[in-house]
Amino acid sequence: MKTIITLIFVLFIGVTAQAQDAKNETKVDTVEITVEVSEANENSVARLYKFKNSKIKKALSFTTKANKSKLS
Repeated sequence: MKTIITLIFVLFIGVTAQAQDAKNETKVDTVEITVEVSEANENSVARLYKFKNSKIKKALSFTTKANKSKLS
């Protein structure tokens, strides 16, 4: 009896969810932005690392006290 009531309840919730009218149309105003690119001779310095992604790997390889195994 409990399974039949649960099945009817689930079907009722499903039917009411599908019966909702979801026709919310929102209008969006478009904005046009112009971007000016200046090609100047700028000398920039690039840093070279010995290993690729060294800072990221160092940051992701941290350990906490909870990571250490407890000897009992």
